[in-house]
Amino acid sequence: MSEQSRPVGGEHKYEQEISSVDEHEERPGRSLITTDHEVIKRWAEERGGRPATVPGTEHEGRPGVLRFDFPGYGGGDLKEITWDEWFETFEARNLNFLYQEHKKDGGQSNFFRLENPDREDA
Repeated sequence: MSEQSRPVGGEHKYEQEISSVDEHEERPGRSLITTDHEVIKRWAEERGGRPATVPGTEHEGRPGVLRFDFPGYGGGDLKEITWDEWFETFEARNLNFLYQEHKKDGGQSNFFRLENPDREDA
């Protein structure tokens, strides 16, 4: 496990846990989960994604809702932030990154979701 990751929180019997950039899905369409910063950053950048937040959701000067701005997906309502800001917020909220590398048909997937395993309604 790298210095830029922590154990995945919560129970995840349906997701394959990924802890380094050298690990990949067992099969196309597989749901994956990680907290590793390099895995997350590489996944986003391979898709042209940049770290972003939703304006108006800030909390005490920190980014609010975290997103990625993917080219061609109408990110005009997003505010680009630095990777450091994105990961500081990710860690402060103890989030997990759920994602797919590929769809079942083998095409590249942009699916991701941020999960807080500490939330009651998660």
